[in-house]
Amino acid sequence: MSVEKNTRKLDKGIVRDFSSRMSYGSYLQLPTLLSAQQPVSEPEHHDELLFIIQHQTTELWLKLVLHELRSAAAWLRADDLGSALKGIARVKHIQKTLTEQWSVLATLTPTEYSQFRGFLGNSSGFQSAQYRAVEFVLGNKNRKMLPVFESDPEAHTMLEELLAAPSIYDEFLAYLSRQGFEVPASVLARDVTRAHEFTPELVPLFKYIYEHAAENWGAYEACEELVDLEDNFQLWRFRHLRTVQRTIGMKTGTGGSSGAAFLQKALELTFFPELFAVRTEIGQ
Repeated sequence: MSVEKNTRKLDKGIVRDFSSRMSYGSYLQLPTLLSAQQPVSEPEHHDELLFIIQHQTTELWLKLVLHELRSAAAWLRADDLGSALKGIARVKHIQKTLTEQWSVLATLTPTEYSQFRGFLGNSSGFQSAQYRAVEFVLGNKNRKMLPVFESDPEAHTMLEELLAAPSIYDEFLAYLSRQGFEVPASVLARDVTRAHEFTPELVPLFKYIYEHAAENWGAYEACEELVDLEDNFQLWRFRHLRTVQRTIGMKTGTGGSSGAAFLQKALELTFFPELFAVRTEIGQ
């Protein structure tokens, strides 16, 4: 079919009447979604829309990350490693998108941001319940974070539940135990409400898996997928730190944190420390 006068003809079968049909906009609830950007600066600053959309889209992606990670944990409980790895693979792609998004926010100059930052009050990404939930699911739990969400009962309940639930790493280690690998009993019985800490006794287990990858391919592949997850998360944290430094320097955060200095400390946090420690041992 040729194009005349640079105008494409519509196919006869294209639906045009949506008076009684579900449309693209109604399925996605676009009127609700696109009306959710409400700048608070007075007069409204041009760049505040960028700031809002950046964070709203991040929250949408975090919703999907949380959905996939919780499902992956459930699949591990059911010994369905393949489905769990499929979910983790999707999360890895989302992480890359989230990390790249920082480059858009980095176009906001310090001067531009300073002109509406004061209108944000104490609102801060630190208060993102979904981000905290993702950290909890990955195993970086911290009960001291919960009071931040007491004014939001739904978020507080979600985080309490995730605090008490095994992390995806706990589920993976339990899966390995059920498959006959020698996982220390102390690890399987640990207090899952606390952040996982480096456990030297796990390193020989992972050393065996890595050095016998052909015979333990599923476990080996899962280890590498988890390493990818942590690498991607750390890249996100680093880009967050650098964007904050670029935009506000060393100012205090709107939520009361020390800002960039607080974000710097996050780079020292880990999810699966034994999977990185084992690399020193392989081949020795």
